[in-house]
Amino acid sequence: MSEELEQVARERDLYSQLLELSLQDQPEVFLEKALSLFIECARAKRGYIELRDSASDPDSPKFSLLKNLDHEALMPGALSRTVIAETFATGETVITASAITDPRFQDRKSVRAQRLEAVLCAPIGTSPVVGVVYLQDRSEPGPFSSDDCKRAVLFARHVAAFAERLLSRRRRQTEDDPTQPFRRQLKIENIVGSSQALASVLQQVALVAPLQVGVLLTGACGTGKTQLARAIHDNSPRAAQPFIELNCAALPENLVESELFGVSAGAHSTAHRRTPGKLEAAEGGTLFLDEVSELPVHAQAKLLQFLQSGAYYPLGDTELKRASVRMIAATNADLSAEVAARRFREDLYYRINVFPLRVPLLEERRQDIPLLAARFCKATHETMGLPLFELSAGALLAVEHADWPGNVRELAHTVAAGVIRAHGEGATRIERRHLFPAAAGRANDSSLTFQDATRKFQRRFLSEALKKEGWNVASTARVLDITRTTVYNLMANLDVKRPNDNY
Repeated sequence: MSEELEQVARERDLYSQLLELSLQDQPEVFLEKALSLFIECARAKRGYIELRDSASDPDSPKFSLLKNLDHEALMPGALSRTVIAETFATGETVITASAITDPRFQDRKSVRAQRLEAVLCAPIGTSPVVGVVYLQDRSEPGPFSSDDCKRAVLFARHVAAFAERLLSRRRRQTEDDPTQPFRRQLKIENIVGSSQALASVLQQVALVAPLQVGVLLTGACGTGKTQLARAIHDNSPRAAQPFIELNCAALPENLVESELFGVSAGAHSTAHRRTPGKLEAAEGGTLFLDEVSELPVHAQAKLLQFLQSGAYYPLGDTELKRASVRMIAATNADLSAEVAARRFREDLYYRINVFPLRVPLLEERRQDIPLLAARFCKATHETMGLPLFELSAGALLAVEHADWPGNVRELAHTVAAGVIRAHGEGATRIERRHLFPAAAGRANDSSLTFQDATRKFQRRFLSEALKKEGWNVASTARVLDITRTTVYNLMANLDVKRPNDNY
């Protein structure tokens, strides 16, 4: 095949694959795959793509991604913001064989620091420019060619056709996202979701994080209590100081006290040297006690003393130590019941339960499941080096309707296992069978009859409507355009019950 025909074939393949990518609903996935495709097509060492809501405002919400030829995410400092700013400002394609010797850029700090050679940057959109596609350094000798420049313009033109749709969709999602006011206020990049249940929790985080007060996080296993404790710390005046975790259920009873308060040399036969405890390690910062209900009674007494006075004795030491530490505790147990059963000190319970914060079940924030699943796909890609998969429509429907007794943690493990199975099978995306292989192995792949599926949908629909209306039956009946009697009958028939808000 001649070089001209090869070029036509490459451009045809680029165009057809971009058309397929245009069906993506998530801007992040679109950018990831489109950029990878173009880096390979142009044989660049690294590339960058950016979309902005407002080209005139560099601080406007945007989507961006920087990658190299090996599809690894890189830090923004690995490219030239000068060239990108030039493209945004002029709306013209910038191409240079060597930025380090180009009079337009050679005096720029980023260009000199990296000794940039071949660079190609094309605008996405015209009047206004809504983004750029940027290529830097070639995997083969020489500069980017005129054909590379033409392909970059072609690529940017096709991306521009999808950009406004993606940005508009995200704009609408942002406007409908009750967590947005708190995302602008807090550092919570790792907390995923847009449900009202999550927004209510973030509202409490915003309220309590700046205050020097203890917090008791309650909720079932796997709901994300540790992540929330970290968010409280990160948004507190102690954010620059240590965040120390201690799982009270993960240590033998005889070691909890030494782990928490430290051990002096000679305190027991194996204590050959002084060992600092978690309280000392958390000095100036936050100590997070997970599964606090498992704390032995003798350690509870010493912890109470510390919370009352700010002082404690390391194991085997007669010298009083002091520490400035904020305490955040978490439990999935009913501590009031533990107090009644005399397994937990009542005075300590009131000390740590200054500001209780209940973390919702995944069942209560089902609309967050697609976002969480996408985040776990990306996390598996980054930690295991596997391809970046997305869930098919069928797989997404399956996870949205599945029961998750293990909450967010169980969903994360299920998605990670699905990524591994999809990769092993050589699939291009995650299907339902990758997530739920046991169900897929049955003769009838559908584990639900039509009647069962309909009933499950009705139950979810009614539950969400009731939650949205604050469990006000009259208001829910008006919204659903049915009678109150029908709502009560449906609640009884579908076993829809208001959750215990005190849990």
